[in-house]
Amino acid sequence: MDVLSLIGRDRALFDVDVARHDAELRSIVRGGRFLVIGGAGSIGQAVVREIFQRDPAALHVVDISENNMVELVRDIRSTLGYIEGDFRTFAVDCGSVEFDALVDAEGPYDYIFNLSALKHVRSEKDPFTLMRLVEVNVLNTIKTVQLARRFESKKYFCVSTDKAANPVNMMGASKRIMELFLMRESLAQPISTARFANVAFSDGSLLHGFNQRFAKQQPISAPNDVRRYFVTPQESGQLCVMSGLLGGNRDIFFPKLSEHLHLTTFAEIAERYLRALGYEPVACATEEEARESAARLIPQRKWPCYFFASDTTGEKDFEEFFTADEDVDMSRFDGIGIVRNEPAFDSSALDAFLTAITGLRAAGRWSKTDILDLFFTLIPSFGHLETGKYLDQRM
Repeated sequence: MDVLSLIGRDRALFDVDVARHDAELRSIVRGGRFLVIGGAGSIGQAVVREIFQRDPAALHVVDISENNMVELVRDIRSTLGYIEGDFRTFAVDCGSVEFDALVDAEGPYDYIFNLSALKHVRSEKDPFTLMRLVEVNVLNTIKTVQLARRFESKKYFCVSTDKAANPVNMMGASKRIMELFLMRESLAQPISTARFANVAFSDGSLLHGFNQRFAKQQPISAPNDVRRYFVTPQESGQLCVMSGLLGGNRDIFFPKLSEHLHLTTFAEIAERYLRALGYEPVACATEEEARESAARLIPQRKWPCYFFASDTTGEKDFEEFFTADEDVDMSRFDGIGIVRNEPAFDSSALDAFLTAITGLRAAGRWSKTDILDLFFTLIPSFGHLETGKYLDQRM
């Protein structure tokens, strides 16, 4: 199935830039030592493939998902084969003593790519998952960028999100806070990052859910009023590698908005998806109707769909990759824009945030309001709106 056609595009975003700079990318990768954290997720696997095919001296991949790591290796062996360099995977958590022992034994690394993240808006539904979101997106970033500094790495890359620009949900705000900490760390360690749109069919995404629902012969459910930009998994890997290898200190890479990058709704993609598989989507008025009609409709090559207006916490009306007050370079690349940052941050506010978060974690008791209040101290313009409804309450 052609992912580009499903998301409403007829061409890839970054092929021109990657081809134009391929010799430079190969020169940088060849002979380099790479550590990829969170390398078994959808974006992480795409990054690993981009690095692997350019012959690094060492490519070590860390992820807590043992099963995804196995599939990463099988996929690479079945397509790209082998390299002379040291390619290994490690199923450890980057916040663990095992990770510390690993990097002490196997380091140093010239480049560290951190793709580890809690990426779902639904992660803010309870205070416990929300605290883990802070740990992964903020605290582990600080830990691993300081590791890069200790190794005197040439570059530390950490993935951000379009939702960090004028954030309205806790996930996006956590990534914006991460960016602020990276600004401070950039004084001692070269850093770059990337913001991009939804990665089509990435693990856990709504589009990935379409595959799951189809395989299990269950109704498809999607909002009909949420319009989003989408990139393919390969494009996500290309953008991260371009930023990590070619970006200057504090640069944030993002896809340029153009006639080739289109807004589309999840409902529109669902309809294209089903028709590509030879089924006619059938709109149902309720979740119950969709569930009850599945056994009757699917044998007729019709698929029950429940499309609804979004009312859950954290949904943004539109997507943006940069804000009006950020310095943007649109001339360097064909399909990539760059936010150029000065090291602007309030060091005392960052320290106060860390002290407060550490205190809550040490106490072992906190509320969502406790964390939300801390987010507002670092991002006074945080446009969070609590509706009391979450995606887990949807089909």
